Amino acid sequence: MRRVVVTGAGTVNALAPDVVGTLAAMKEGRCGIGALEFADVERLTIRIGAQVKDFAPEALFEKSKLSFYDRFTQFGLLAAREAMGQAGLTEVPGDPTRWGAIIGTAGGGNATVNEAYRAVYAENKNRVHPFTVPKLMSNAAASHISMDWGLMGPSFAVATACASSNHAIGLAYQMIRSGMADGMLAGGAESMLNFGGLKAWEGLRVMSPDGCRPFAANRNGMVQGEGAGVFVLESYDSAQARGATILAEITGFAMCSDAGDIVMPSRDGAARAMRGALADAGISADQVYYINAHGTGTNANDRTEAAAILEVFGDRGKVVPVSSTKAMHGHCIGATGAVEMLACLMALNEGVIAPTVNHDTPDPDCPLDVVPNTAREAKAKTVMSNAFAFGGLNAVLLLSKA
Repeated sequence: MRRVVVTGAGTVNALAPDVVGTLAAMKEGRCGIGALEFADVERLTIRIGAQVKDFAPEALFEKSKLSFYDRFTQFGLLAAREAMGQAGLTEVPGDPTRWGAIIGTAGGGNATVNEAYRAVYAENKNRVHPFTVPKLMSNAAASHISMDWGLMGPSFAVATACASSNHAIGLAYQMIRSGMADGMLAGGAESMLNFGGLKAWEGLRVMSPDGCRPFAANRNGMVQGEGAGVFVLESYDSAQARGATILAEITGFAMCSDAGDIVMPSRDGAARAMRGALADAGISADQVYYINAHGTGTNANDRTEAAAILEVFGDRGKVVPVSSTKAMHGHCIGATGAVEMLACLMALNEGVIAPTVNHDTPDPDCPLDVVPNTAREAKAKTVMSNAFAFGGLNAVLLLSKA
C-alpha cells in the first residue's frame, strides 16, 4: 500500500479565483456571499449566494473550445491548471495511462440545462445549441481535464450531492494507494447559481434569505455557492523523486450510507464515516487537531453533525477546533469538500485555522469550539474533512503533515 500525497492545489470560488486569494480571505474571515446577478433573479425568493463574479471566460479559453464548456467545466479546468502549476508540472510525470481525473459534481452542466430550457420554453425556439449534451453531461469537467493534460488512465465523474468531491478525492487516493494509478487530478466543480437551479433549491425550503450562520442559534438555512477545487495527488515516492513540494499526505478515507432518509441526516451515518476514516488511518480521535465540518447552517445538519462529533470524539469533541467555511464561500454542493480542503491544507501548512464567520449566538445543542468569527493560530498535524450528503451518502477524509 503506497503513501499518497497532495502536491498541487487549485480553486475558483466566490472568495477568490485562486488558492492564494482564497486562503487570504479565509484568514481574514471575509464573506463572499452577496446579491446574485443573473437573468430573472427578481423572480426568486432567495436572492443571495456565493457567486463567482467578474468572471470573463472569453479571456481565459480559446473561442473554439469555449462552446464545449459549461460554467462548471470552466471552473474545473482553471482549478486543474492552477493545481498542476503549483505541483510544478507542465505534463504528467511518467506513463500518462497511469494518470486520470475524478471530478465530483451534483448538477453537472446545470447552467447549460437552464439555458436550453429558457431557449425552448421562454423564447419559443425550436432548436438548442448543438453541443448542449456534451456541455451538460456530468463527466464534462473530468473529460476536458483529461484532454487538457493527456490523462489516459481512470477518469470519470462522481455524483453524490454534497459529498461528491470528498468521494472523488477519496477514490483517487485509494487508486493510487492500491497501485491502480500513479497520480490523479481530483476534486469537484459546480455551478447551479441560475434561475432554474435556485428555483429548484427554493422548493426544499432549506435556503437562508439573509446569510449562512453554521452552528449558531439564529441560523436559518444554507446559502449556495459555486466554484471548483482540484488537487494533484500522487504517490509519496513519485513526489520525492521529482523534488515536489508536498502539501499534505492523505492518511485516511471512509464512506458509508445512512440507508435512511433521502434528505434528513443521520448521526449514526456521520459517526460511522468519521470512525471509518480514523480506522483507515490507524489513529485515534485524540490525534485529530482540527475538523472542517460539513456545517451547512441548517438546523438538521448542524445538530446532527455536532452530535456525531461528540459521539466519536467524546469530551474532546467540545474542545477540538471545528469550523465551517461555508459561511464564507457558500455551500458549493458537489465542489464543497474540495474548496474546504484548502482550509485543511492551511491548517497543516500555515498553522492557521479558518473561522466560522457570522457566529454571534452559540447554539447549546451544538456545544463545539467553532472558532467563531476570527481565524486562530494552532499547530495541526492531522485534520479531518467531513461531507454528509442528501441521500445519506457520507465521505470523510483525513490529511496529515507528510
